[in-house]
Amino acid sequence: MDRPVAQDGLLAAAMAVVVSVFLVGEPDAGAPDFAAVLAGTAALAAQRRVPLVSLLVSTVCMLAVAAHVQPGPAVAYPVMVSVFAAVWAGRALAAALAAVAFLGAGLAVNLPGADDTGQNLESMSLLVGWFVAAGVAAIVTRHRQAYLEEAERRAAEAERTREEAARRRAGEERLRIARELHDSLTHSISIIKVQAGVAVHLANSRGEKVPSALVAIQEASGDAMRELRATLEVLRDSDGTGGFGESDGAAPGSGLDRLGELVERARSAGLTATVTISGTRPELPDEVDRAAYRIVQEALTNVSRHAGGAAAAVRVDYTDGELVVQVDDDGTADPDAPPVPGTGLLGMRERVAALDGRLRAGPRPEGGFTVRAELPLRAGARP
Repeated sequence: MDRPVAQDGLLAAAMAVVVSVFLVGEPDAGAPDFAAVLAGTAALAAQRRVPLVSLLVSTVCMLAVAAHVQPGPAVAYPVMVSVFAAVWAGRALAAALAAVAFLGAGLAVNLPGADDTGQNLESMSLLVGWFVAAGVAAIVTRHRQAYLEEAERRAAEAERTREEAARRRAGEERLRIARELHDSLTHSISIIKVQAGVAVHLANSRGEKVPSALVAIQEASGDAMRELRATLEVLRDSDGTGGFGESDGAAPGSGLDRLGELVERARSAGLTATVTISGTRPELPDEVDRAAYRIVQEALTNVSRHAGGAAAAVRVDYTDGELVVQVDDDGTADPDAPPVPGTGLLGMRERVAALDGRLRAGPRPEGGFTVRAELPLRAGARP
């Protein structure tokens, strides 16, 4: 049961008890009078849903009791409650007519033949004041509720405005970063790619052996241009997140389907690397596919930079509900002196955390370093 309905039911029951107590002391009260009291007070239970019906029933029933028994002001209480509910519901005219009808009928019944006309007039004046107070209280309550609703609406609108402003600022910042990356890195990488291509072409035209490092530079610069364009598209995408949890509209090409090319570039740069894949590859969510590729890429970069000629072993395991990527090297990392995490390791942890996965990165007991990421195979990464 709804709370307002229960409250109205309790109010109706309380009114029935109060009016019945006054009615018990009247010698002329009979069963029809008690029935009218019960009907008039029971109507209060519906005052929120059908205020006009409640007002009509309570007014008619209480008038019938007042005309027959005249139990005093208590018989007016249910009518006052109905008047309050009607005014609160915006039915002020109907409430005023009911109050005038009830007071006028009471005055017509009580004044003729009354022993104490002054006392009756005083009682009627008091009732008039109570009815006016009930109407005023209903108007104040109605306006207060309207004020609270308007305040809540404005607060919600302000919150939406703040969120829209934050999204707009984030979009503007992404565009600014995209412009900076485009104006700075794109030009530099393009020059590197062109110069490397020219050097390879000249070596081939002279019949000379092209140095493997030069080929690696040419391939790496081309791959860097491709990934930079993909990053710029993500940043310029108004629906993108601009972070590790890229939107589904991000440019493709940074997934495990390019793992062979990634390892081959590492080899051409002088790194000894092997790849082992176990299990059947399922349909990978885009964010999981990209995260796995980036983790392997960063791990191989760290081996080339910090492991001093060590060999790397890349392992990819497809299991039920999980993708495991692991990169081990046989370098000189000491288990007793773990390295201070740099930007690369922090980036790995952020990627894995965004996917509710697990990451272990540290020296191996037998020597060397290992990076192991366990990524759940489901879409819907946390932002």
